[in-house]
Amino acid sequence: MTGRSLPPLRALQAFEATARHLSISQAAAELGVTPGAVSHQIKTLEDWLGAALFHRLTRALRLTEAGEAALPLMTEGFDRLAAGTARMQAQTDSHLLTISVSPGFGSLWLVPRLDRFRRNHPDIEVRLDGTDRLVDISKGEADVAIRYGMGGYSNVHCDRLFAMRATPVCSPGVLKQGKGLRSPSDLAEHTLLHVEWKEAEGSWRTWLLAAGALDVDPYKGPRFTKEEMAVRAALDGEGVALIGDRMAADHLASGRLIRPFDADLSTPLVFAYFLLRPEDREDDPKISAFRKWILEEAESVERDGSFPSPS
Repeated sequence: MTGRSLPPLRALQAFEATARHLSISQAAAELGVTPGAVSHQIKTLEDWLGAALFHRLTRALRLTEAGEAALPLMTEGFDRLAAGTARMQAQTDSHLLTISVSPGFGSLWLVPRLDRFRRNHPDIEVRLDGTDRLVDISKGEADVAIRYGMGGYSNVHCDRLFAMRATPVCSPGVLKQGKGLRSPSDLAEHTLLHVEWKEAEGSWRTWLLAAGALDVDPYKGPRFTKEEMAVRAALDGEGVALIGDRMAADHLASGRLIRPFDADLSTPLVFAYFLLRPEDREDDPKISAFRKWILEEAESVERDGSFPSPS
């Protein structure tokens, strides 16, 4: 194929980002440049095409007919370029396994166990991308991802790892405070630690209702956007946290955290953890090795009702 006649790549990037956001400032933030640089690149592209791509309104942008027609093609083109680049990088870094995982799951469960995987597969270098952002593994943003949800993810292979039960946990010292914790009603004398993002399915209100502790205010106490922060506060004796039992398993096993009430008082959570893998990389040795290992770990959870020890 002969050489292609193309405008500057930076100009195409500036147009695509601005057209998606309909905002020069947001496009500039995404691209890491100044708004003036974005405006300059768009003008360069319009001059190259000999056509306007935006209507400049007083306080807004609107795509012209030419801009409307070009946007989906540009977005698809950059997506394909990103996927191709990621594929080349995967071939170059054939022994590097990038795992996208939420910070909570990563720090509370995966990291303490990862040494077992590394000992069994010393040829595989592991990179953990701790993020709550839903990365697109089909485009090569990570090799695998671990996500908390309902399953049924599209365009990927999906393996269920395990579900959890919401259970109160605290440091042993909390039992010595006030009247102690002989029954759920005693929580009225203690600080409740809340994990905001899980409250839709596992809130203190739901747990206290199931436990029959209607005299306890379910809304009192500090709120945390990250599960690991609530666990940290519980370890420091700041109160009683309502946590997915699997995420607290290591601290419970070590005695740094305890369940103040009978395990039967835990309530099932609706969501579960899943391993997501690209559909087109079934034969990738490092992905296959990680899948086999983590499914064995998950199977032990479901079989024994507890995590294997981190050692």
